[in-house]
Amino acid sequence: MKFGAIVLRNIRSGVLSVDFSGVADALLSGGICLDETVLLPYDDPSALPAALARLKGECDGVFLICDGVLLPAVKEGVEQAAGGKFEGPLLETEGCLYAVLPSGEEGKLCAKEEVVPAVDRRRGRSYYSVVLKTVLAPAEIVLKAVEEACESARVSIHTSEEYGVGRVEVVYHSGTPKVEVDEAVRVLATALDPYLYAMEDVSVGQRLFEALKLHRLRVSTAESFTGGGVGEAIVKNPGASKVFYEGLNTYDSGAKIGRLGVSEYTLKTKGAVSGDTAYEMAAGLLKTGNCDVAIATTGVAGPGSDGTNTPAGTCFIAVGTRERVRVFEFLLHGDRNSVTRQAIHLALFLAYKEIN
Repeated sequence: MKFGAIVLRNIRSGVLSVDFSGVADALLSGGICLDETVLLPYDDPSALPAALARLKGECDGVFLICDGVLLPAVKEGVEQAAGGKFEGPLLETEGCLYAVLPSGEEGKLCAKEEVVPAVDRRRGRSYYSVVLKTVLAPAEIVLKAVEEACESARVSIHTSEEYGVGRVEVVYHSGTPKVEVDEAVRVLATALDPYLYAMEDVSVGQRLFEALKLHRLRVSTAESFTGGGVGEAIVKNPGASKVFYEGLNTYDSGAKIGRLGVSEYTLKTKGAVSGDTAYEMAAGLLKTGNCDVAIATTGVAGPGSDGTNTPAGTCFIAVGTRERVRVFEFLLHGDRNSVTRQAIHLALFLAYKEIN
């Protein structure tokens, strides 16, 4: 079966782009690959009818994604072209299935709960998926693992990455032998093991929270360039007060000395962005005895350096328990936001690995 998508930009309201990646991901999880995606401006009255006329003759399903304010008008345009009426987000004809979906998370949910089941009914089989989540897995290792997994099983594998967090999804249909799916997942999990934190579609912050709760541990954070993002990723989980003791944003040297016990000598000789400083920040959290796990970050987010020879993107992450504190150094790439987000995910991932 062939499927196409039409993404409509609402130029009139100043919305220049539409987030349809979530909808596309939800469709892929249901075994629906978009063979063609057409981007149209809504203020061209002839564009939509022309695109629909072409796609409905070529595709078994046409999915329209737009800003929420356009939904009624777009549905009306599709009804005129298809000669039918919508029931919810769907319009089904003998030759083609149409769906009009909002952009963003709402459209993603609608695609998963409405579109995928409708497509399954039409093609007579259901699709399922297994998701593996990683942090900072090298692209070449992911590619090789995917190639090996595809050789061992008749499955479809989709990969994506955002701010260092990787998502590898194995999609298979109801007729695929279980032994083949298991083998594909085994190959992927083995190859990606050093970077793997979950065999389900959860965030690294949620996985760390679950691990802390399971082991009855409390964590504290000291952040010197991630702006509280590490702590935020933990406390957004319901029940976080049971595992989160405190979070400090110690950007100034005085705060590092006064709140964490970082030595003035270390700051003068090694610098605020150093492995020694990260170590002492984490050790200072643990010294109070009120937490079982400590996470500390220090680095240069960019775009420029910090006035020293330390390049932008350099960061040190310390993760410790009462038994030991380990320090990791990274050189991350991207703009300020990208470097910070990657470092947050790395800190959460390293803490998760430390207690498991």
